[in-house]
Amino acid sequence: MNLQDIKQRFGIIGSSPALDRAIDIARQVAPTDLSVLITGESGTGKEVFPQIIHQFSTRKHGPYIAVNCGAIPEGTIDSELFGHEKGSFTGAHEARKGYFEVADGGTIFLDEVGELPLATQARLLRILETKEYIRVGSSKVQKTDVRIVAATNVNLQQAIEKSKFREDLYYRLNTVPILLPALRERKEDIHLLFRKFSADFAAKYRMPVIRLLPDAEEQLTNYYWQGNVRQLKNIAEQISIIEKTREITSDILTRYLPPISGGLLSVVKPDGSGNSDFSERDLLYKVLFDMKKDMNDLKKVVHDIVQFNQGSISNLSNDDVQILNRIHNEADAENTATGVILHPSKSNGFAGSNPPQNYSEPIVVEETLSLSDKEKEMITRALQKYKGKRKLASEELGISERTLYRKINEYNIKE
Repeated sequence: MNLQDIKQRFGIIGSSPALDRAIDIARQVAPTDLSVLITGESGTGKEVFPQIIHQFSTRKHGPYIAVNCGAIPEGTIDSELFGHEKGSFTGAHEARKGYFEVADGGTIFLDEVGELPLATQARLLRILETKEYIRVGSSKVQKTDVRIVAATNVNLQQAIEKSKFREDLYYRLNTVPILLPALRERKEDIHLLFRKFSADFAAKYRMPVIRLLPDAEEQLTNYYWQGNVRQLKNIAEQISIIEKTREITSDILTRYLPPISGGLLSVVKPDGSGNSDFSERDLLYKVLFDMKKDMNDLKKVVHDIVQFNQGSISNLSNDDVQILNRIHNEADAENTATGVILHPSKSNGFAGSNPPQNYSEPIVVEETLSLSDKEKEMITRALQKYKGKRKLASEELGISERTLYRKINEYNIKE
């Protein structure tokens, strides 16, 4: 079967050389029993490739099981994967088969494999090396004949350096690597994908298909797409449902495209690759330093306005004076809430017609970095934004569901 036939069968759209290369590797490795590691940013469609590998393998008539390792709590993941015996832990009222036992003779897809605890990684390594495992609470060694395909959006080599992932397991899983390109690296495919999604939603909701005008098409192609194909699909669905006009201009499209680096939860990773293991602490520091920059920018704007009027606001209209007062009051309120304290040389208020003197003196910014408070605030805001849906909140925050679950318990956050 050629590449085009595979794309049609599995609903893959695009002609990017990097995408074609990934499909070709999956097709060639399928008849073997080699382990495959699929890497790529979140939303690039990694879940399709294990199905291609399974369907073109000699195991296609056997079971196929997909496991989201990041969604299973750490305390139960060994039981889920390897099974348990009756009475092996509280609540184990009967023996249970694990996924590796159920998938015997077939393929198991371990999504978000980088989220596995180290103890579970050791048990997985044993399966890869000897095809053997032991149920939780048992001493009997069992055999399984399973082909393992794993996927992750975490940079596993960085995780190895931080002792979060076993190096020997990495090389066992990475026998054949498949790298999926980010959507921004497939610019020629973006409009094709948008048209396909738009047509699908038009048929689903029984409405005319939306069409991008040239300026909107160019904007769509050049957008960063941090959420990749998943984000593009969501945008197409939103526009299809909400907009009454069926011809979409750049101005209309702009309303649906979030700022690439705007907002507290939008993180641009340092190397621009999107594959960095960006820790929670790094995220919190970024928020605090961005906040400092925003406040300094705000003060500079006010300072420039005052200097332009030669240290007096007598030339400004009453509306301008009110705007300056409001900016000042909102800034002070924001500083109090975030713990960022600004100490100008004198009062920055603009009450009446008494402008501040010596305003050009340096502004000293002091910060109180309460990481736990900011972390709790961000998690609370994400949960409120998605009405308690942890999967969506964890994707927004850039952490796994298991980590989010642990943080909710740690901070006693009420959903």
